[in-house]
Amino acid sequence: MPFLVTTPVEKMTGPYARRWWALLVLCLSLLIVVMANTSLIVAAPDMTKDLGLSSSDLQWVIDGYTVPYAALMLVLGSIGDKYSRRGALITGLLVFACGSVMGSLVDRTELVIAARAIMGVGAAVVMPATLSLLVAIFPKRERARAITAWTATSGLAIAVGPLVAGYLLEDHAWGSTFLINVPIAVVAVIGALVLVPPSRAQGMGRIDYVGGLLSIVSVGSLVYATIEGPHFGWGTGPITAAVVAGVGLLAFVAWELRHPRPMLDVRRFRQRPFSGSMIAVLFFFFGTFGAIYYSTQFLQFVLGYGALETGVRLLPLAGAVFAGAAVTGRLTPKLGMKPMVTAGMAIGTAGVFLLTQIDKGSVYPDFLPSMLLLGFAVGLSVSPATDTIMDSFPEAELGVGGGANDTALELGGSLGIAILGSLLGTAYRDELTDLVGGRLPAAALDTAKDSVGGGLAVAEQIAQNPAAGPQQAQAVVDAVHQAFAHGVAQTSLVGGIIMAAGTMIVLAVLPGRKAAARHQAPQQPTEASDERVEEYSESR
Repeated sequence: MPFLVTTPVEKMTGPYARRWWALLVLCLSLLIVVMANTSLIVAAPDMTKDLGLSSSDLQWVIDGYTVPYAALMLVLGSIGDKYSRRGALITGLLVFACGSVMGSLVDRTELVIAARAIMGVGAAVVMPATLSLLVAIFPKRERARAITAWTATSGLAIAVGPLVAGYLLEDHAWGSTFLINVPIAVVAVIGALVLVPPSRAQGMGRIDYVGGLLSIVSVGSLVYATIEGPHFGWGTGPITAAVVAGVGLLAFVAWELRHPRPMLDVRRFRQRPFSGSMIAVLFFFFGTFGAIYYSTQFLQFVLGYGALETGVRLLPLAGAVFAGAAVTGRLTPKLGMKPMVTAGMAIGTAGVFLLTQIDKGSVYPDFLPSMLLLGFAVGLSVSPATDTIMDSFPEAELGVGGGANDTALELGGSLGIAILGSLLGTAYRDELTDLVGGRLPAAALDTAKDSVGGGLAVAEQIAQNPAAGPQQAQAVVDAVHQAFAHGVAQTSLVGGIIMAAGTMIVLAVLPGRKAAARHQAPQQPTEASDERVEEYSESR
């Protein structure tokens, strides 16, 4: 194949000529990885009905993707650095496609969860590979623009996922939302072979597999506890996972401090640009994913929009992301990273606080300002934060850098959906109990309190009962809508306060432009670390 790229990027004398075409492949790969979660938002009702999913089952369908995705990124990013970043990208896409095919064919809950887990493993390979290849391909002067395009793709996927899934669900079963990933993955694999140059770290040495295992245990347990505890109570499983996460994290830090070639040098968190940017990414996706999660539910269950209608109404969010990306591309070089990141976080916080005004009579235009602010904030500040994170890593650790950034992103999103979703559920149950607690049988009330979908199902059953009548059914519908709107408002208040606190922390941690230059990480190992490597090698 004469058109196949064979020259490694590290051996090229100048910038790779087809780097912008390569970026298109990287963004396409990123698109389906993010879409895998956002498309599930609108496919969930059909899956629940067809498979008879309980609330716990549906949560595990989501977690089956999220837990391996978050837990494996550091290790798989490091493996990609050592052996082949392009090879990692292609392998991840193929694994992701296989999981998608499986998900489209199975009709049992446990098999759907298994398919989602396979997709999560593939995503954990793809995500850090896209960022590490981007940084390896683009020269420093163009890197910020490339990362801005990468970030904008994430925002686009948030809106495109529900839109594509909604379109497919108009005429097809929920399995089609899995299958759409396959042709995109195939195109991305071909594009990677043709347009993306080979790349791997030079002189990387042995991979710190012990540190990698500890990171998998600690991050995986933390994500599991974060999701399961708030939703289903702090029983034996979540408590055990939280303890394992804490012990695993301490062991990971202790091991990494002693190891001459650590999986992730935890000393890097002393650098304020790096630690501040990591905190910013985490808080950003905490608020954004949480707000989109319950706003989408309101559009579907309270306003009665179908899957496609919901997807269309999320498109302004994507447009706002691109607008923010355009602004940050122009202003960040002039003003510096700190003003853009903190301004974006403040705008995102305002977007979450706007949702405190939601009530039973709210309609789509009441959600639009919040979506526009959240989208603009993502475009404005996530790109410079990600650029700063990647700048903190030397060439041999770009995959680890991508894994660190993506772990913060995924952990923040998981925290947002889990914690804010749990607060929403509690506020909804309490309000619904106050409204109809004495007028429904105990079994019906328990079903209605489980979720807004359960409440509407109870109302439908009442409507079919000749002894009850449509007026009683409508009263339950009104109560469910009011309770859910109350939950959205209360949850947004708490979410806004958390986002505001995060904004203040980031404002305090991130250094100004001159101080940031002094904090810049060295791109080569220090003399002390070289000595540790030599001692370690001799001891082997």
